[in-house]
Amino acid sequence: MEAGAHMTEAVVGKLSKTLAGEAPVFSAWVGMNEAAVAEALAREAFDAVILDMQHGALDFAGASRAILAVALAGLPAVVRVPVGDFALASRLLDAGAAGIIAPMTNSRADAERLASFSKFPPVGERSWGPRAAMPLAGCDTHGYLASANGLIQAIAMIETAEALDALDDILAVEGVDGVFVGPADLSIALSRGAKWEPRGRAVLEAAGRVVARARAHGKYAGMFCYDGADAAGMAALGFKLCSVGSDGSFLRAAAAAELASARGRTAPGKVQKSY
Repeated sequence: MEAGAHMTEAVVGKLSKTLAGEAPVFSAWVGMNEAAVAEALAREAFDAVILDMQHGALDFAGASRAILAVALAGLPAVVRVPVGDFALASRLLDAGAAGIIAPMTNSRADAERLASFSKFPPVGERSWGPRAAMPLAGCDTHGYLASANGLIQAIAMIETAEALDALDDILAVEGVDGVFVGPADLSIALSRGAKWEPRGRAVLEAAGRVVARARAHGKYAGMFCYDGADAAGMAALGFKLCSVGSDGSFLRAAAAAELASARGRTAPGKVQKSY
């Protein structure tokens, strides 16, 4: 193992290690297709950076660059892939992602496909080609093959009524390490399209169930959170992996506050939540 391997081993292994600890894991959320944005947030005191390829602007090349930029800052990167694009998960893991979040995982079959593309045999069927993953893991070929299934996090999103009904089946799939609640879509689904209420009663009741069932299966639950206070509240409810705002919301909130200060006015309320 070369001198730099100790640093890179900590980068890819850090996510699994922090998730196994007692403290909540707070992640930045990045939707901009610019590696410098992801790197800048990674240099703050976050535990990880989540790159959003579903609703964000990142493409594969941008996500690949951002994964390396985040690793340069010493943090693991997790990528939310587009709906149903499980094959992309393997490419992103080869590029050095430490985890994959799969949106709209609504059934055991969906969860099995996520595990299939994220884990090597005998758990899954991930194809071999970890071009950037091995150096970021600080491993040689044999070491990476032996350890990758434990280092890589495969996370299924729970954001529909169907997913709630299939929650135990999803959590029971070997190779699915945790679940992640998408509160906006879940609120729309539970209200049958009547309202967007990501912290409404229906979502919070479902959230409590998700946390409890994840723990029963020996796994963890995550939650998309809108700001620091929201992340603290969701962590108190038992969510292990919590995002904290997003790059766009940070930028807008800082701009609004500084403009208000420049003009001698009180800063406006929170920026509109878009996810």
